[in-house]
Amino acid sequence: RYKTMVTPRRAAVAIACCWIVSFLVGLTPMFGWNNLNKMRRTQEPNGSHTPFVIKCQFETVISMEYMVYFNFFVWVLPPLLLMLLIYLEVFNLIRKQLNKKVSSSASDPQKYYGKELKIAKSLALVLFLFALSWLPLHVLNCITLFCPSCQTPHILTSIAIFLTHGNSAMNPIVYAFRIKKFRTAFLQIWNQYLCCKSAKNGAAAAQAGE
Repeated sequence: RYKTMVTPRRAAVAIACCWIVSFLVGLTPMFGWNNLNKMRRTQEPNGSHTPFVIKCQFETVISMEYMVYFNFFVWVLPPLLLMLLIYLEVFNLIRKQLNKKVSSSASDPQKYYGKELKIAKSLALVLFLFALSWLPLHVLNCITLFCPSCQTPHILTSIAIFLTHGNSAMNPIVYAFRIKKFRTAFLQIWNQYLCCKSAKNGAAAAQAGE
């Protein structure tokens, strides 16, 4: 059923929807959910006629209500918990199928479900790395919002931000090491666009030398 349901067109539509939703969620502060009005209200009582200057820092510009209530509680935590439940169910189903096939001493189905289990473990590792990379920053945002008097060390914030950026580099590495099809595709890209170019340059240099 998978090949009939997940057609290239449906996959492209799903990917496009993910990107559109991501753009809308990420650009929400530019639509007005930010700290601009709050900073203007704090400057008006002072009666200062100096130009309105905004300190360009993330927590100064971006609203923590947006980061916690909208970004974390709506777009990060529920999908993360849903994916966790889905993977638990997938592992449970594969384990049941493996136990059935082992008891019936059927080698081919056991090999198939063993392969499916390996892929599921790889995707679960991606999910775990995502949670490990993004939850620290969201926890710090929750502390900033719900405990304004609490002071979080600057080094922790820097590490949390570094983890969120590093997560984007983790996935291709995990895919390449854990899933054979991804590894084969990466090697083909490497050989086609990098090694071939260097080989062509070497051949051209050899012909020029002749």
